[in-house]
Amino acid sequence: MNDFDFDHLIDRQETWSDKWSKYAGTDTLPMWVADTDFRSPRAVIEALKTRVEHGVFGYTRTPETLNQVFINRMQRLYDWTISAEDLVWLPGLVCGLNLATRALSTAEQAVVTAQPIYPPFMSAPALSSRDLITIPMNDRVIDFDALEKAITAKTKLLLFCNPHNPGGGVYRREELKRLAQIIINQDLFICSDEIHCDLILQPELRHTPIASLNEEIASRTLTLMAPSKTWNIAGLACSVAIIQNPELRERFKKVRKGIVPDVNLLGYTAAEAAYSFGDEWNRKQCEYLKGNRDYLIAEIGNISGLNMQLNEATYLAWIDARQLGVDNPQRLFESHGVGLSDGQDFGAPGFVRLNFGCPRSRVEEAVHRIKLAVASL
Repeated sequence: MNDFDFDHLIDRQETWSDKWSKYAGTDTLPMWVADTDFRSPRAVIEALKTRVEHGVFGYTRTPETLNQVFINRMQRLYDWTISAEDLVWLPGLVCGLNLATRALSTAEQAVVTAQPIYPPFMSAPALSSRDLITIPMNDRVIDFDALEKAITAKTKLLLFCNPHNPGGGVYRREELKRLAQIIINQDLFICSDEIHCDLILQPELRHTPIASLNEEIASRTLTLMAPSKTWNIAGLACSVAIIQNPELRERFKKVRKGIVPDVNLLGYTAAEAAYSFGDEWNRKQCEYLKGNRDYLIAEIGNISGLNMQLNEATYLAWIDARQLGVDNPQRLFESHGVGLSDGQDFGAPGFVRLNFGCPRSRVEEAVHRIKLAVASL
């Protein structure tokens, strides 16, 4: 099969897929959870085959070759100098958010984040018995004025997402500088989820890790990245925390110890192959995703009662359905065969999130069903 054939429909039924099992036995299109329906790059698959053929799957240390590939990548893409000591590999980004909340704040302190946002940003503080302060988004970025007003003497940590999920906003360098100055002035820490950083759909835009701006903000930052969303290997459970401040890193490791397991060897294998050989595949994927996004923008914009924000990154469309006048638009679309994420889970009732990381024909069918759902009102 052509490694760049993103139009190919792959049957994921009977594969224990979380995404597809939700609607098993129905013809509902699952377009909710953030994994794509694309086959991973051939280089990843071949690396996994080679490792499986070895036949021994014992306890595994982090490969030094993976550390070096990742370090070189950060230098090449972002002019960001990090070391192997800065890296803490994890079996998932969500556990990283929860560990960061416990490591970078205490039970007497508060955590701030912007809404709408990926649900674990809101659940992580509660699971660690931290107070949560929420501020609004201002178009595609957080409202900086609202952030400064919301910070109290108890506030210690900002949970941040760039590119933002949902909505796909990419923060510009000047915006990040302003945010960094707020963090420094208010004596906060920041946990920056940058898992979608390789999925930039606007060719003129570039991702900037906030920790790469200068040493002062780097000393206050815990950055989370992963190959999972980009190369569709989330099921192999591999992500990384970049923590340049040794004291913060030790606090993070202490909280993690005995609770969060190491990454499995196939996760390491896939990650190294993806970071080493997956850039051309991802470039083609982003071109394809941009086409899906542009199609959705045009079609959704012509449906009365719906409005879609322009994704600068990610394959997750954020659709405002409040003008439809229905209590739960997610249920409306689901009843017409399109399984979307409910905006209420992100702190935004009346919105839905649509995963367009799939063949165009499936996106077209989803739009057809969405139009039927709206016409039924």
